[in-house]
Amino acid sequence: MPLPSVSLPYLVRQPLSIEPGRKPPLLVLLHGLGSNEADLMGLADQIDPRYLIVSIRAPIVLGSYGFGWYSITGLLGNLKHNEVEAEAGRLAAEKAIEELTAAFDIDKERVFLMGFSQGAVMSLGITLIKPQLIAGAVIMSGALLPAFADRVRADQSRRIPILVVHGRWDEVLPVDGAREIRDFLATQSVDLSYHEYPMGHEVSIESLDEVTIWLTSVLDAT
Repeated sequence: MPLPSVSLPYLVRQPLSIEPGRKPPLLVLLHGLGSNEADLMGLADQIDPRYLIVSIRAPIVLGSYGFGWYSITGLLGNLKHNEVEAEAGRLAAEKAIEELTAAFDIDKERVFLMGFSQGAVMSLGITLIKPQLIAGAVIMSGALLPAFADRVRADQSRRIPILVVHGRWDEVLPVDGAREIRDFLATQSVDLSYHEYPMGHEVSIESLDEVTIWLTSVLDAT
């Protein structure tokens, strides 16, 4: 059976376990710069089997197999984010999420995001700016762009669970950025879980364990 048409290419893992009397929750994966939709889907086997998992491809072509949500300049540890392109990337991801939510027979009250690096930047921006779309988000090795933070209004926020994980030795997006996320979210109506790990710009076994436990806990709470 063909998959529904969506504005960005994507891969799907169907739910492996169905809760009686309930439609499956949706987990949307957003990859990092220079990667593609197959990257984070490699983690799917370790994620709660109740999720319908969809990994979407960023719109900017960087090579035969590499894509991005926006361009960056500068040196590692001091990158400059193109915030105009980032806003366009956020809107493209948001549109795809809305299309997926409409196209699949899922529980529209249980739509979660999980992003790494640039995908984490997108996930955080969407969650803060369009909280009505999202039930929770995992932010792995990301950052909060000022252009996104400036769009958040106190009357928009509702209490959304957010997990932030970051490496203390991250050479791409230094841990100071994660701590800025932590401090900013402390001013918002969110249920924040924040963890630093002895790792670089990566997903370690320890951090992935934290993510998978959290993704199960938020389902069990709904």
